[in-house]
Amino acid sequence: MHGTTSTTRSGSIPRSARRLSAVGAAVALAAGMLVALGSPAAHAAAGASLPFTSVEAESATTTGTKIGPDYTQGTLASEASGRQAVRLAAGQRVEFTVPRAANAVNVSYSVPDGQSGSLDVYVDGTKLAQTLPVTSKYSYVDTGWIAGARTHHFYDNSRLLLGRDVQAGDKVALVATNVQVTVDVADFEQVARAATQPAGSVSVTAKGADPSGQGDSTQAFRDAIAAAQGGVVWIPPGDYRLTSSLSGVQNVTLQGAGDWYSVVRTSRFIDQSNSSGNVHIKDFAVIGEVTERVDSSPDNFVNGSLGPDSSVSGMWIQHLKCGFWLMGNNDDLVVENNRILDTTADGLNLNGNARGVRVRGNFLRNQGDDSLAMWSLNAPDTNSSFENNTISQPNLANGIAIYGGTDITVRGNLVSDTNALGSGIAISNQKFLDPFSPLAGTITVDGNTLVRAGAMNPNWNHPMGALRVDSYDSAVNATVNITDTTITDSPYSAFEFVSGGGHGHPVKGVTVDGATVKNTGTVVVQAEAQGAATFRDVTATTVGAAGVYNCPYPSGSGSFTLTDGGGNSGWAGTWDDCSTWPQPGQGNPDPDPNRNLAKGRPATATGSQDVYTPGKAVDGDAGSYWESTNNAFPQSWTVDLGSGQAVRRLVLKLPPSTAWGARTQTVTVLGSTDGSNYSTVVGARGYRFDPATGNTATVALPAGTTLRWLRLSVSANTGWPAGQFSEVEAYLTP
Repeated sequence: MHGTTSTTRSGSIPRSARRLSAVGAAVALAAGMLVALGSPAAHAAAGASLPFTSVEAESATTTGTKIGPDYTQGTLASEASGRQAVRLAAGQRVEFTVPRAANAVNVSYSVPDGQSGSLDVYVDGTKLAQTLPVTSKYSYVDTGWIAGARTHHFYDNSRLLLGRDVQAGDKVALVATNVQVTVDVADFEQVARAATQPAGSVSVTAKGADPSGQGDSTQAFRDAIAAAQGGVVWIPPGDYRLTSSLSGVQNVTLQGAGDWYSVVRTSRFIDQSNSSGNVHIKDFAVIGEVTERVDSSPDNFVNGSLGPDSSVSGMWIQHLKCGFWLMGNNDDLVVENNRILDTTADGLNLNGNARGVRVRGNFLRNQGDDSLAMWSLNAPDTNSSFENNTISQPNLANGIAIYGGTDITVRGNLVSDTNALGSGIAISNQKFLDPFSPLAGTITVDGNTLVRAGAMNPNWNHPMGALRVDSYDSAVNATVNITDTTITDSPYSAFEFVSGGGHGHPVKGVTVDGATVKNTGTVVVQAEAQGAATFRDVTATTVGAAGVYNCPYPSGSGSFTLTDGGGNSGWAGTWDDCSTWPQPGQGNPDPDPNRNLAKGRPATATGSQDVYTPGKAVDGDAGSYWESTNNAFPQSWTVDLGSGQAVRRLVLKLPPSTAWGARTQTVTVLGSTDGSNYSTVVGARGYRFDPATGNTATVALPAGTTLRWLRLSVSANTGWPAGQFSEVEAYLTP
C-alpha cells in the first residue's frame, strides 16, 4: 500500500509471544485457480470474466521436478499459484494440454537470481521459431524497511503470440534451454485481430512517434494529446518508448489497437495532481522497467488524478511500482477489464477522496503489496467498490484491503494465494498516517471467494486469517456485513477479528451471514480483539483444529462475543489454551487437567488504578498486578474462562517481593454461565497474603461448581484501600 510516500504498510507491530509454525505440505490444496482445469465449481460465481484460461504447470505433463506445496515465507513454492510449480533444468520440458482455442500464451515463471535465458516453445511437437524470453531482472525484490519482509517477488510473466491457432486438446510444450526455469502457470488466449484507427482520431505516428521503440516518442504523444482535445489519440500497433511522464491529460481518449499490439514502454505514464477529467484510456499495454521498489518515486501507470468521469479499460499494465496510485479528484472513475501484472507494490490504491469509483472485472497477479486497496488518507473514500476482480499471488500484503472509508463495497471477487503479511480480504482501521478517516457507514463484503488465503505474519509470530476485520488503530464501529463467502483451503483461519496494533480496540457491528468454509488449516473464527459478531448459516467441513479461537489481546482488554444466528454447522468447539496457537491440522488436543484455566483469558474489572489493569492478573507474571480503584470498596474483578468449567480450586497471588507487607483481603467468589447472572460460590471471608509464605492464598470451591465467568468481589484490604491480585489461577483439581 505504497505510492510516492514513504509510508510502510505491513501490519508490523509485534503483538505477543504466541506461536504458530509455518504450515507445510500437510495442508490440503485445490487443484487449480481462476478457471483452471479442476477448479472448484463454487469459484465460477466470483472473479472476473477473463479472455484466457489458465492451466497450472503441476497439472501438466513434465520431465521436470514438481515443487511444493509450501506456505513458508521466502520459498519459491509459497509464491506460486496453488503453492506448487514445476522446476525445469536445461533440456527438461513441461507440456500443457490446451484447454481452449488460442493463438497466444502468457507464462508465469521464475529463474534464479541474476540469470536470464529463454524457453523453446513446441506446438504438437513442432518447434516454433520464436522463443519465450525469461529473466530475473524484475524479480527478487528486497524491502528491508518493511518489518517482516524478506526477499520476495520471485515470479514474472512473459507472453508470446504463437503465430498460429491451436485448438482444445492440442499440446504446447515449454523446454528449458540455457537456464533453470520454474514454470508456475500458463494462460492460453485467443487474441483478436488488431483494431483499426477510429475515424477522426489523431495518430501518435502522425506527430512523429516511432513504432520501432528506437526513438523517443514522448513529445509526439504530448503533441497528439494537445491536438486531440475532445477526441481520440490513436496508438497504432508497435512499440513506443517514452522517457518522461505525461501530464495535463484531460478531455481526451487514448486508444490502442489492442493490448497485445500497441505497447508503450515507460515506467511513468501519467503523473499529474489534477485534471478536469473525461479521460479515457483503453486497449494498449504499458510495460515499464521497474526492477526495485522506491516509494519516493512515482513509477506508476497513473500517479495522481485522471479527473472526474474518466475510465481505464482493456489495458495490460506490467513491470511498474504501482498500477494506479490515485489521489485528488477521481470521482466516478471506472477501472475495468485490465490486466495488472508484476508490480513491486500495489496494483491499485485509491489514496483518499475517491468518490463513486468502480474497479471491476480486472485480473491482477504478482503484486508486491496490496493488489487492490482503498486508503482513506486526508479524506474518506466513499461509495466506491471493488467488484468481480480476480487476484492471484500478492506476495507481501493483502489481496484486497480497505483501510477506512465510508459505504464501501467489496463484491464478487476471487482472491487466491496470499503470502506474507496478508489476508485475502482485510477490512481495517490501520491508518499509517494522519489525517485518516476510519471505517464508517456500511461496509459490504459480499459474494467473495478466497482460496488458499491468509498467511503467517512474522511480526506477530502468528497467522492472519483469510478474511480479516482489524481495529488496528481505532475501534471498528461501522456496520460490516459479510455475506455469501466461500473460503477454501485457508492454511490457517477463515475469519479473523483482531486489533493488529496491539492496543485492544474493539471490533463491533459485524455480521457474517452465509459462508462455506472448506479445509481450513486451524479454526473457522480467530477472535483476538474484544467486540462481537453474529454468525448465521456458516457451514464448515474439515476444520483443522477447532471451531473457534477466542483469546482477545491484550489479555484483559475485554471479551469477544460470538452470537449464533442459526444455521451454523461443522465448527463447534473452542480452542482450549490461549497460551498456545493451534497448529494446522492439529485438532483440539485433550486439555491438561492441571492447567491454569484463567491464564491469558479476557479479564475486566469495575475499576483500575493507573497502569494496573485487569489483564495483569492473568498474564502469567506474578510481578505485575491488578489494582482496583482506590477507596471505593467493594470492587470486583472478572475473568471469562471461554467455556463452562468445573472449577475446584483458585490460587490468588500478590507479588512475592518482601516489599509487599502482609495483608488480609476479604473476598467473595461468584460464578456465572451466561455473563449476566451471577451466584455466590464461596461467601465473603478473609484471605491472608504474607510474603513469608509466598504471598498466596488458596480458595477451595465446592464440588459440582460449573462456571464460565469467575468473579472476585473484594470488600476490604488491610494493606491498601483497594483490591489487589497479581495472579488469579483457576484449576479443575481440588
